Amino acid sequence: MEVLKIATAGSVDDGKSTLIGRLLYDTQSLTTDKIEAIEKSSKQKGYDYLDFSLATDGLVAEREQGITIDVAHIYFSTAKKSYIIADTPGHVEYTRNMVTGASTSQVSIILIDARKGVIEQTYRHFFINNLLRVKDVIVAINKMDLVEYSEEVFNKIKADFQALNAKSAYKEQNVSYIPLSAINGGNVAQKSENMPWYTGQTVLEHLESLETNDIYENGITRFPVQTVIRPKTEEYHDFRGYAGKLYGNSIKVGDAVTVLPSLTESKVTNIHFFDKQYDEAIAGSSITIELENDINVTRGDMIVKSSELPKIEKEITTTICWMDSKKLVGGAKYLVQHNTNRVLAKIDSVKNVIATDYSGVTPASQLAINEIGEVTIKLSKPIYFDSYTDNKSNGAFILIDPATNTTAGVGFIK
Repeated sequence: MEVLKIATAGSVDDGKSTLIGRLLYDTQSLTTDKIEAIEKSSKQKGYDYLDFSLATDGLVAEREQGITIDVAHIYFSTAKKSYIIADTPGHVEYTRNMVTGASTSQVSIILIDARKGVIEQTYRHFFINNLLRVKDVIVAINKMDLVEYSEEVFNKIKADFQALNAKSAYKEQNVSYIPLSAINGGNVAQKSENMPWYTGQTVLEHLESLETNDIYENGITRFPVQTVIRPKTEEYHDFRGYAGKLYGNSIKVGDAVTVLPSLTESKVTNIHFFDKQYDEAIAGSSITIELENDINVTRGDMIVKSSELPKIEKEITTTICWMDSKKLVGGAKYLVQHNTNRVLAKIDSVKNVIATDYSGVTPASQLAINEIGEVTIKLSKPIYFDSYTDNKSNGAFILIDPATNTTAGVGFIK
């Protein structure tokens, strides 16, 4: 079954958790005891409706304050697809959580309160989706019940967001606009009778109609080697295979390939998936590859098509989202984890802080927690990379603090 990964974003009280809870309820993904708990809690609070946000807000502080703090991953299925939702917090101080939640998502739902319209947080959420190149964005204009289901209000917010979209450099992004009332279920899984002027899809219909093949990145073939397979059994005494996940594009038996960093050339002779063999593997496949000649390949190496060599350099210019309470400054040393390759790195310079409201950049010499900026990094040995815009998997990395072993930042190579 196809799996679709979704990130939600929105300001405080825009209704993210309520929307997700309603999706779970309408797809019959909530257990009976969970529904009973929601009914009991809603009654105790004096609500005349079911508070579906209780289905997702797992932390006590979240339930008490009515906000989302941590990134929660929620799973549900329909007859067509399985879904994983990353419910990310909306506060500016949780920007790092937003980046984490959206980094592996193929679709993003940005909620807007119909009473407030496009606000600063909307700019921030859209900027992060642009930065991470999330291909499909649903702008869910929620709480239409509180503006009398006004088509005029919907059109005004849509026009404001289209003006924001015009500032985006990621022109391949698909943006859809859906008016809804999450609390009542209008246009979530069922069409709203209160908005007959809206003839488009519901949120669930839109998610169901997306072809995951269209959402997955289609670019340059990259195969980071995770491990070398040497069974050394009687049946497979001389077998040597290289296992990993294929990114970017397909690879076929007979393709001329180059192993990095050694630049050794070879050909693909066999492609294995568990106990089966294939002539071709598509992007996203976890496979084992056999090569024509017996060459030295280890974890951290990368196999690419010989006609599609990446850049191989010891200095990179990057965009960094900083996640550590200790500020990022020039001269600091970190470990760069790039695919399966880990190298020692030194921060050459912090150039600026990027405003997430599209207002530009500010010259800076350091990055504080939750800030995003342009940073140049020098490496102890070359890595083989593409720009993030050309190949997401081979253009992203994390910075690890060697003293604490914590993930201090996430980076995107320019």
